[in-house]
This record gives sequence, C-alpha cells and structure tokens, in this order.
Amino acid sequence: MKVEYASFPDRSKRSEYIARRFGPLLQGKVLDVGCDRALLRKLLPRADYTGIDIGGLPDLTINLEKIDRLPFDDRAFDGVVCSDVLEHLDNLHHTFAELVRVCRGHIIISLPNNWANARRPIARGKGSIGHYGLAPEPPPDRHKWFFNLAEAAGFIEGQAKRYPVMIHEIYAMEKPRLALLRLVRRLASGSQIRYLNRYAHTLWAVLSTS
Repeated sequence: MKVEYASFPDRSKRSEYIARRFGPLLQGKVLDVGCDRALLRKLLPRADYTGIDIGGLPDLTINLEKIDRLPFDDRAFDGVVCSDVLEHLDNLHHTFAELVRVCRGHIIISLPNNWANARRPIARGKGSIGHYGLAPEPPPDRHKWFFNLAEAAGFIEGQAKRYPVMIHEIYAMEKPRLALLRLVRRLASGSQIRYLNRYAHTLWAVLSTS
C-alpha cells in the first residue's frame, strides 16, 4: 500500500492538507460532511461550498444519526469530503450510501487507524485511548467503531463493490519518522500491513462516481 507522511496537531492542519492535496478534485459544488468550523470554505475559494455538522459552524445543522436521507438531490455535488467522520456514527454504512447518492464526482474519505492509538496504553497498562473509554459524564462525541488500517481499507474496498464507485486512490498515512526507525519497525512487524496496523494513523481514499 502506498504511504504518505504527515501529522495533524489540530483540525486546521488537516483541513489545509485536504485543500492542498485534493484541491483539484474539489471544485464546483462541494459538500463537507462533518465540517466542524467549516475551515475548508476559505481554503477552497473557488468552490460552491456547503458544510454540514451537528455542531461548529455548518451551513446546515444535521445529526447524521437522526436522518434517513441527506437533504440534497441525487448527484447534487461535484465533490464530497468526509474526513474522520464515519467512525463516529452507528449508521456509517447507510451514511456512506448517502455520500455516494449525492455525489457526481469525487468523494474524499479518511478513516482513523484506532490500533495505532491503542498500542502504547495497552502495552503499558495505563493511560486511555482517545475517543474511547468510560467517562464519568456522557461525552459529547465518541468513536462507535474500533478498527485497524486493514479493516478500514477492507471497508472502502467492500463499498466500492457494493455501490457504483471506483477507487481512484487509497493510501496510508504515518507521522514523519526517521527512515531507519521505520525500517527496523517494518522488519520487526514481518509484513507491511502488520506494520501499518501498528504505526499508520489514517487511511485516505479517493472514490470516483463518474
């Protein structure tokens, strides 16, 4: 699997990456699913941008777990972004189908590799795993699914067989590390996918509906 190297200390850096990496595919009418503060609006100035989310600064406030259908026509958007959103939804398979329905161009999806975040606290027997755990008070949001990078790729590949989409690109993302350290860890892991399940933090996929 192809690998790229980057890390995002906050959501603004991830938005900047999306605009820089996928900007040519995000022109015309663009839907940002789980837009938060809609940072992509300014980063994609030539796009006719619509952001949806349960909070933040969306154009439309939508709880994806409370609706049966996105309030848009079939093939309404030239591009759809759904970055680190599906893992928060019980109904992620249905939501994926809706992304396909409303898109006539490219869908940009990212999914986290939860194993990478869990590896150290489990090995050390202390700490917590982000977006999981048992908080004293109900959390405002949390991940509903716990999966590794291989499972994330399998999900995307499975949906591409189920729906009229083609996988244009799929790749893993790691934090920048010394090449020697990556080599030692890769050899110790025995295979690339086992290595990526341990150390890659995100799977990115570009799907085409046209």
